Amino acid sequence: MKVKYLIVGSGLAGSVLAERIANVLKKEVLILEKRNHIGGNVYDFKDENGILIHKYGPHAFHTNNKKVWDYLSQFTEWYPYFHKVLAVIDGIKVPLPFNLNSIYKVFSPKLAEQLEDKLISKYGYNKKIPILELKKEEDPSLKFLAQYIYEKVFLGYTLKQWGVSPDEIDPSVTARVPVYISRDDRYFQDKYQGIPKDGYTKMIERMLDHPKIRIEIETDFFKIRDKIKYDFLIYTGPIDEFFDFKYGRLPYRSLYFDFGNYPIETFQEVAQVNYPENYDFTRITEFKHFLPFRKSRNTTIAFEYPCEYIPKENEPYYPVPNESTKVIYNKYERLAESISNTIFIGRLAEYKYYNMDQIVARALEIFYNKLNK
Repeated sequence: MKVKYLIVGSGLAGSVLAERIANVLKKEVLILEKRNHIGGNVYDFKDENGILIHKYGPHAFHTNNKKVWDYLSQFTEWYPYFHKVLAVIDGIKVPLPFNLNSIYKVFSPKLAEQLEDKLISKYGYNKKIPILELKKEEDPSLKFLAQYIYEKVFLGYTLKQWGVSPDEIDPSVTARVPVYISRDDRYFQDKYQGIPKDGYTKMIERMLDHPKIRIEIETDFFKIRDKIKYDFLIYTGPIDEFFDFKYGRLPYRSLYFDFGNYPIETFQEVAQVNYPENYDFTRITEFKHFLPFRKSRNTTIAFEYPCEYIPKENEPYYPVPNESTKVIYNKYERLAESISNTIFIGRLAEYKYYNMDQIVARALEIFYNKLNK
């Protein structure tokens, strides 16, 4: 078999590039997808109660990038949605990121007011402070607050999510959920926020609805690698697997979801409630909250359990960024750069955590800088 453009993976990165190649370059594209569906980890589907389920965990779209928002808006209408997250701390549900409202939830009014004044005096209002930075505070009150948040919010959750303490992973990971000196309870403050009105899968179906795009699901690239010829390859899978683990396996974290449906209107106040302490699971997602105009007398939730990635047993979700993994990845990156007709893109291929908007922006950047010359 011979194709012009071969794309491995039908997630956001592969789908954006396939759409641009077909619509702008007017070239034929073949997408190979190992799973039995398109969409990668943003895949969603309606369950028996008509509730749109995010199979691989909650996905709330947010961005400040107007080009990304406008690009995706060609393929979907948006339901305005502002993600809110609660965390159960000592039996009390408090907003995340941990903010001024959270402080008043867990401390006495007098102590909370004192902590609020000190935070604003030191950092200013509406500022986001990484927990590891706040932990360096010398002020006794702020030091106490930092240690409290570290132990109650970050430590237990990080140990479950990553299998290591917050100090053992790249600071960019803990910085993703900072302490927020504000009363804004939204999880994100981006200008553009929403959920595709018909779901992410339908959005990607529209992106790939082109006569020059062909998709083969349940097709493992590595099983047919020697039988297929291409002029150009776009690869979104694990970079270590592409090179037959020449420098060893890169570690990834995986997830297990335990879904349940209940004959009640709602299970919890918001779409996502985190459990940093006590339980083996990290969070419970209730999917009705994402698109509440889809009415149902029942509700569907998912308990989310982080776990080690075991090849051929589960899916790799997250790269594990630290100094030792950077050394291994850099070796693979140098190999990748030596191949002239192949692009490596995405969380697994670049061993980097991307938000949805970031991977769309990355795919558009690669298309216009490397393919559309």
